[in-house]
Amino acid sequence: MNNINLESERLTFKRVSNEHITNEYVSWINDPEVNMYLETRGNYTLELLKAYVEEQYNNEVFFWAIHLKGIKKHIGNIKIDPIDYKTSFGNYGILMGDKSNWGKGYAKEATLRILDYCFNEIKLSKVKLGVIEDNDKAVGLYKNIGFKIDGVTKNIGVYNNKLCNSLSMSLHVKDFK
Repeated sequence: MNNINLESERLTFKRVSNEHITNEYVSWINDPEVNMYLETRGNYTLELLKAYVEEQYNNEVFFWAIHLKGIKKHIGNIKIDPIDYKTSFGNYGILMGDKSNWGKGYAKEATLRILDYCFNEIKLSKVKLGVIEDNDKAVGLYKNIGFKIDGVTKNIGVYNNKLCNSLSMSLHVKDFK
């Protein structure tokens, strides 16, 4: 596996490891505003986070911490997992945990950099994701990047106190700009 550190204009991407197991990271996962549309809904502890990070690390998952360049502040995570090497498809996920850095374009910058890595280095042909339909900012970001809706799963669960649908979206290498 070639899970290397990467960078973009304003960000660095470092493989998530024990150094990222912090109270701040736990606070993101437990923050109702951050986890509103995530499967993980809080009740996390440092011990649970440690077990999760170690599992991802030991399984050599493509899982990066997103850091601001210069100050090296950890503001979120991004991953491609699982990867099906037979079909050359990977599943994408992102968590922008540091709310003070929301709305600054970091999620788009991070997504574009990781997609570039997936398509040009790992040689994936398609990246897929699932997103709660009501998560307007995320859906808008993915559409802006070029992801297309492949399907809708109705009534997937309660998010933000409402029964919601889930969108399956994908981006093919030929459509990546």
